[in-house]
Amino acid sequence: MDDERATFGRTRRRTKPLDRTRLEELAVAYVARFATSTGKLRAYLERKLRERGFVDEELPDIDSLVSKFVDKGYVDDAAYGRAKASDLTARGYGSRRVEQSLRSAGVAEDLRDSLQPGEPQRRQAALILARKRRFGPFGEMRDTDAEEGRRRREKQLAAMVRAGHDFEIVRCVIDARTVEELELWLAEVADESG
Repeated sequence: MDDERATFGRTRRRTKPLDRTRLEELAVAYVARFATSTGKLRAYLERKLRERGFVDEELPDIDSLVSKFVDKGYVDDAAYGRAKASDLTARGYGSRRVEQSLRSAGVAEDLRDSLQPGEPQRRQAALILARKRRFGPFGEMRDTDAEEGRRRREKQLAAMVRAGHDFEIVRCVIDARTVEELELWLAEVADESG
C-alpha cells in the first residue's frame, strides 16, 4: 500500500514518475491548450518534474525540449508578447504592467522593449481604464467639499498608477474637466504619429 496515499478520507494512487515520452506529451498538451512563452513552458515542465519526479537518474534537458517546440513553431515569444501586450492595453493597463507581465512570462528584455505600447496606445489605455472605473471626467460630478474631492482624486491617481500608467498621463486624465478635452488630448498624439 505504499503506492497509495490518503486524501480526505479516500485513498488515491500516487502518480507515476515521468519518462521522456510522458514529459513531451505534457508539453504538447500544454502548448495546445494555452498561448505560452518559452519561459512559461520551461517553468511548467520544471514544476511537473518536481511534483512527479523522473524515472531515470539523469534529468531530461528541458531547454532542448523547449527549443524543439520553438523550432516547430508551437511556441513563439514574439507572437505571445504581441498578443499579451495588446490584450493588456485594450483592457486599460499601462506600459509598466505590460512590461511586468512579459517579464514574468520569461520574454527576453529586447523583445519586451520592442513590444512596449507607443504614446497613442498608452493614452488610449489610460482612457479605457478611466472610463471603465469612472475616473476623472467619466465619473459623477458631485458637489463635494474640497477635502473629499482631494481624497477621491488621490485614490484615482493611485489606482491608475498601480495599473501601470505613467504619472504624467494619469494626471492629464484625472485633471481633465471634460471628456471632450480628453478626446482632443488623444487626437493630438494620434495626429503627430500618423
